[in-house]
Amino acid sequence: MAQTMPAPAPERGTDLRRGAIGLREVLFQSITHMAPAAAVAFSIPFGGPFAAGALPLAVILAMVACLLVAISIGQLAKQLPSAGSFYTYAARGLHPSIGFLVAWGYAFVEPMVAPLLYLILGVTVAGTLNAEFGWSADLWWIWALVGAAVVFLLGYLGIQVSTRTGTLLGIFEVGVFAALGVWLIVEAGDRNNVEVFGTTFATAEGFTGFSGVFAGSIYTILAFIGFEAAAPLAEEAANPRRDVQRAVVGSALLIGLFYVLTTYGATVFFGPEKMATFNESGGGNPWDGLARAVWGAGWVLVFLAIANSAIANSNAGANAATRTWYAMGRIRLLPSMFASVHPRWRSPYVGVIAQLIVGVGLSLWLGFQFDPLTAFGFIATILVIVVILIYMVVNLSCIAFYWRFRKDQANVVLHGVIPILGIAAFIPAFLTASGIAVFDFIGRLDHPLSLAGLIAGIWMVIGLLYLLYLQARAPQRVRDTGRIFIEEEPLVDAAVQEP
Repeated sequence: MAQTMPAPAPERGTDLRRGAIGLREVLFQSITHMAPAAAVAFSIPFGGPFAAGALPLAVILAMVACLLVAISIGQLAKQLPSAGSFYTYAARGLHPSIGFLVAWGYAFVEPMVAPLLYLILGVTVAGTLNAEFGWSADLWWIWALVGAAVVFLLGYLGIQVSTRTGTLLGIFEVGVFAALGVWLIVEAGDRNNVEVFGTTFATAEGFTGFSGVFAGSIYTILAFIGFEAAAPLAEEAANPRRDVQRAVVGSALLIGLFYVLTTYGATVFFGPEKMATFNESGGGNPWDGLARAVWGAGWVLVFLAIANSAIANSNAGANAATRTWYAMGRIRLLPSMFASVHPRWRSPYVGVIAQLIVGVGLSLWLGFQFDPLTAFGFIATILVIVVILIYMVVNLSCIAFYWRFRKDQANVVLHGVIPILGIAAFIPAFLTASGIAVFDFIGRLDHPLSLAGLIAGIWMVIGLLYLLYLQARAPQRVRDTGRIFIEEEPLVDAAVQEP
């Protein structure tokens, strides 16, 4: 018997397009947001100078931590389907003030995802054209602008065009890198070594043992960021209570295994004793060198997969950012114009335009201020700090929401043990990225990465001051962080707590 999807609710002039996408598109929103190919090629190798030959262990730690929070997100998403996602969860589970601070943090870092990938696209294309045709590698900014234009067009044309394009791009990039990962393992032969899943090869200068593994996990966690990106699409999904839960958990598990496969393959083929310099090989694109070594002319597929991944990830990041801005504009935490949707495409077009400006401005400014790869690492570290904090708050929200408002459904493992373990799993990477060296196993990052904690802290202090202003002048806006706007889903939970 054919499975039918629920009929979408009637739309208003200010609504996103209800029921526009199914589980496949929601799943690939999360998968492409993680940028599997670009993450394997750039994010994970960025942890090489810290974790060295124990980089596969750093991937395992990140996967476990992210799976734990994915389960908590899924448990909340099936109860609270909202484009506000994280901040709605925090507002309902903990307090609207916490929901506001989560919104403030997410609205700051999620728009950084697109410029992060524009830098990767620029470096990849410019570097390849330099190697093959002698074109100047300094022209990376042209390709960054091309990527920004493509993402803007996809976002402007609406969620169906955007997510369906992302699905096709995601399938291609995962297929290419999975095949190459298996090929590297086979080519490594008797060099295959399970000790890379321990600390034996964690011998980077200044970062040995778990100190290096935890520092490296900052960038392996970066590779996972995005598994939660299905949540802001809840109001456009056909079955948000089911699809978002399946997408966040499924994407974290599937792509986590993909990262373990590819990172292990690269480590045993390249040599675990040399992995501290892995990200410097191949002219800053180490997987290009690996592909040339084992596939010859097949390196072109890897190049296309990385470029494709950068576009797909920046597209998914822009989707999540613009939906978050839309939700915040709807309750006037941001100017109400962010809640405007295009009359034909049903896209939050004001947010799409704002994302273009932020993406181009940030990538070009920091890319020229430092260099593209350093700018990538700098943005990435800020992003990881704030996102880890949000992940920990979501875990707390899961515990509080179920034991306060869903006691009849509360489960000791799902709504107790798993969220607590999820919080604990992120603490070492958070302390390292923030520069809080309170334990011997916490190392210190170099400049400018060491500034990331300060910048994230300043942003959150500004948010706290804004919160105090709203509490005094417009407290309803803060309380509205707990609202759900899907009309066919009445607000049956206990009333949002009064501040």
